[in-house]
Amino acid sequence: MSTVTRQLKLGAFMRPVSIHTGAWRYPGAWRDANFNFTRLKYLAQRLEQGRFDAFFMADHLAVLNMPMEALRRSHTVTSFEPFTLLSALAQHTTHLGLVATASTTFEEPFHIARRFASLDHLSEGRAGWNIVTTSNPDAARNFGLETHVEHADRYARAREFYDVVTGLWDTWADDAFVRDAASGDYFDPERLHVLGHAGPHFSVRGPLHIARPVQGWPVIVQAGASEAGRQLAAETAEVVFAAHGTLEEGQRFHADVKGRMRSLGRDPDHLKILPGAFVVVADTVDEARAIRARLDALVHYDSAISSLSVALGSDVSHLDPDGPLPDSLPESNASKSGRERVMALARRENLTVRQLAQRLGGYAGLSFVGTPRSIADEMQQWLETDAADGFNVMFPWLPGGLDAFVDKLVPELQARGLLRREYEGTTLRENLGLPRPQNRFFAPRS
Repeated sequence: MSTVTRQLKLGAFMRPVSIHTGAWRYPGAWRDANFNFTRLKYLAQRLEQGRFDAFFMADHLAVLNMPMEALRRSHTVTSFEPFTLLSALAQHTTHLGLVATASTTFEEPFHIARRFASLDHLSEGRAGWNIVTTSNPDAARNFGLETHVEHADRYARAREFYDVVTGLWDTWADDAFVRDAASGDYFDPERLHVLGHAGPHFSVRGPLHIARPVQGWPVIVQAGASEAGRQLAAETAEVVFAAHGTLEEGQRFHADVKGRMRSLGRDPDHLKILPGAFVVVADTVDEARAIRARLDALVHYDSAISSLSVALGSDVSHLDPDGPLPDSLPESNASKSGRERVMALARRENLTVRQLAQRLGGYAGLSFVGTPRSIADEMQQWLETDAADGFNVMFPWLPGGLDAFVDKLVPELQARGLLRREYEGTTLRENLGLPRPQNRFFAPRS
């Protein structure tokens, strides 16, 4: 490998028992981690010891829409509400970023602006907002709707939602609160802006009744890979959680989104693209492969076929399990990029429905399975060929998979100069190398 000129950025995709369907059944796994704060605190502190950039907390606004035979086997059926959990974890960490998912389809901008501003202050500048439009149709039924909002409409709403939230964060100048006991002025009225937003989806007067966040804005994260998702990322995102199974796919996505940024006048270096990577590290390749095989063997077919149905947005349980996936399926309002990715995998590897389901029931995306040296080689290749700026790491099981990553792989990455030995700063922006946004309403005082 060539001389390292930049370092990996690492997020951790933290479903408390792992993203892998079989993980909770793995020997030694923490099966109760979903609601055991002591265990979650340990995981966050281990990530910080491994110099990770961020703890990413996914969120769902409905129980997964799958049959009960599959749902009964799922460890992802319940989890903490992310703002509550991350606010608590902020008190037990000092540098680790805390990224929460919040939906632009079923939330209101004022609520989201307020919650993230609070989290950023509580964590002293470590908050990040993962913008999602919510693909699960069952979420609509939890918010008074009989049918889900159309894909294009969700993204149009998301774009305006972002404008309102970031505008609310800017309604106070950084120096608005003078707290002058002599004059009796707590804040300077000239450093307060009333937003007065009126648009197609929202009418929000403002101002926000929380001081401007420590980072100016919490870091903006996005994960959509459809045409609308890529454009939203180019316009708004500072981190993208991507999903690519091959180096070539990663390179194409990286070039596309960063090219869109250039055309919009944004600096491509102000976006970090982190593909999801399922990492199984052990002392030998055979040992790592055995761990993966044991995990995959723990996936029940009911869970696997339901995971496939969710990913495709269409019930495929009636299909011949030993036949191919049909070339066309009924139209779906679920995640378009996720559906296309799964169908492409089936075609590329000529998988039967059963084989595809078993892959989806475990983890079908990018995987690094091997020794510290072999995995570091692969990660370095992705970084140096502009397929990634880092990775959103998924661990095979917890806590063992995380412990192995920190104890075995992190030293190898640090020895190569691919990963920091110490944090660059105290805020998530500083550690990611991202600028602090200028306030759109106020210039700094001279």
